[in-house]
Amino acid sequence: MLTVLILPIRFPALSLAILNEEDAPMRTVTADNITEVFTGYFGEDTDPRVRDVLTALAQHIHDFVLETRLTHDEWRKGLESLEWAARITDPERNEFVLLSDVMGLSSLVDMVNSVPGATSSSVLGPFHVSNPPPLEIGGDMRRDFEGEVVLVEGIVRDIDGAPVAGAEIDIWQTAPNGMYSSQDPAQDVHSFHALMTTDATDRYAFNTVKPVSYTVPNDGPVGQILDAAGRHPWRPSHLHFIVKAEGCRDLVTEVFAADDPYLDEDTVFGVREDLVMSYTPQPAGSFPDGFTMSGKVPGEYSRVDIDFKLARG
Repeated sequence: MLTVLILPIRFPALSLAILNEEDAPMRTVTADNITEVFTGYFGEDTDPRVRDVLTALAQHIHDFVLETRLTHDEWRKGLESLEWAARITDPERNEFVLLSDVMGLSSLVDMVNSVPGATSSSVLGPFHVSNPPPLEIGGDMRRDFEGEVVLVEGIVRDIDGAPVAGAEIDIWQTAPNGMYSSQDPAQDVHSFHALMTTDATDRYAFNTVKPVSYTVPNDGPVGQILDAAGRHPWRPSHLHFIVKAEGCRDLVTEVFAADDPYLDEDTVFGVREDLVMSYTPQPAGSFPDGFTMSGKVPGEYSRVDIDFKLARG
């Protein structure tokens, strides 16, 4: 039902003429001409992009109603669901972002704005926390949490392989209990969140615990959509990144474990071929220099290399 408001939209250069009162007087508006009447009521100074977006949106919404013969009860249910989403949305949980995610809208926006050759973008998700604490290269994001230790490192380059100096990397993930800090009152708000700047060799590095699969919140209107569609709420385990650098486009992405059972069933459609990583087991006694640990050095652990390619401009 909520598809009425979030259908994927394409924005061709529309050339619908502004209608005057003789062409389509409001008193004779019908199911056949309501879209044209809507497009005829833009002001002369309307921004062309605003006109294109709103015209395409109205066209899709009107077509949806006509195609499905939407009933009053279904229409009211959709509005009630949006009201519910508004009530439960707060700084820690954005139900509208989650709705966009599970309908595939977030991923479609990522795809149509991707740059060939650059690392694929993927959904931001509803649990990013602003102003994370800085973390030195090789720093410990694990803190006192239990779980299998993994060392993560990589480099940041542009599409042509040229170094990108001083890239800023915002990193976040779930705790071992499958919850983000903003969901879990037992965690500090910046638990498993960090901000790192690459060094002179374009490198970043940190240690953490392996992220785990988890379910998106399904106790609200988004959960009702998943239930109605016979879909599960699971996401494969992943690390989130936002990579920024001067002269480059910002990259919002996430990187997924190749052996996760939900890799091909991601409820928010975020997986891309180039965003799949493999952890490499490491033997006890091989923990390298250059990584700090808040607790004792682990025995066996894993490593993973994740490089990023940014688009210039």
